[in-house]
Amino acid sequence: MTIRGVVKTNDAPIKVPDEAIPPELKVPPQEVKKEPEANKLFRMCMKMEASDLHLKVGQPPMLRLRGDIRRMEMRPLTQADMERLMYPTLAPKHRKILEDEGGVDFSYVVGADEGRFRVSLFKQRGRLSLVARRVNNVIPDFSKLGLPPSIESLCKYPEGLVILAGVTGSGKSTTIASMLDYINAREPLHILTIEDPIEFVFTDRMSYINQREIGLDTRDFHKALKDAVRQDPDVILIGELRDVETFEAAVHAAETGHLVFGTIHAASAGTTINRILDLFPPEKHTAIRQALANNLRAVVAQKLIKSIKPGSSRLPTNEIMIVNPTVRDLIQKGEDKKLPDAIRIGYQEGMVDFNENLRQLCERNDITKETALEFSPNPDQLKMMLKGIKVSSPGIL
Repeated sequence: MTIRGVVKTNDAPIKVPDEAIPPELKVPPQEVKKEPEANKLFRMCMKMEASDLHLKVGQPPMLRLRGDIRRMEMRPLTQADMERLMYPTLAPKHRKILEDEGGVDFSYVVGADEGRFRVSLFKQRGRLSLVARRVNNVIPDFSKLGLPPSIESLCKYPEGLVILAGVTGSGKSTTIASMLDYINAREPLHILTIEDPIEFVFTDRMSYINQREIGLDTRDFHKALKDAVRQDPDVILIGELRDVETFEAAVHAAETGHLVFGTIHAASAGTTINRILDLFPPEKHTAIRQALANNLRAVVAQKLIKSIKPGSSRLPTNEIMIVNPTVRDLIQKGEDKKLPDAIRIGYQEGMVDFNENLRQLCERNDITKETALEFSPNPDQLKMMLKGIKVSSPGIL
């Protein structure tokens, strides 16, 4: 019977006696792949909606819930337990890095992409320990994260350097992922990420995205950034500005017309400048200040704090410094102590300091006043602001 030129046949496989099949043509028996036992712990972390899983010899498994480490009602782990649990999760190259260097970072996917974790497996006192950060499969938008409205404007620069500052575990990666996905949804660009390891996996939308992982797709950050300028990117994400070579490559990419995002370990927007200068010898500080004045577009400092907002255990609080002429002049002159004042008077341009952002979060009933005061860099000033009293500080004007 022919339908639209296609011959319809009964294509069910024909049963052939087993002894009649040549050995080389026999279908091999289906192997059931046994998944790593550690997946049970990773799934427990996902089920409890914990942000991190901690494993240490001599302690039961631990989870970070709403910012606090909580021990599970399980027996303490032994070194044999850690080896049995973790070695099956390691690729051969990661096992070698662990043995050679004493620690390895890698991304880990549970099951058929049920969940993703950023894993740090390391030795302490000769024994294995693990910290695994749970990464959401869905990239949250700005409103879900509770970020200040001016964060959108930082995604619209045609070129320059935007830095996310904060301590480990402050949510920098999530905020940057949200910013990149904002660009991805709105502009037909090429976005290139260089990460160690890859955390969020992006889906191409208006933009298309190439994600390169250190150790898997490229040797190191310096090599990847050297290659990047030949790969026609519009936007580049550098996982971390961790050394001189990486920072210089990031500035070079910004100077040549790319929008570059990077992260750094610093407590505030103002202290980020000194943190960058610490990478260089003193005789280079003047040149680095000039490079920052010319290429830095904004610094977003971030902390994670306990939330009372329904459906969210923790929220980011942010400080945003946009490099306007005043900030640029202060960076050039080395007057970093005046940067907090420049942030306060730049409110109309989208800048916000930690105290103002904490006040806004309190006003929206996203956090308690006690939490706001705990994380405030100036609690006395914040108390006045929460009472509606405008606080004037001696500053640059």
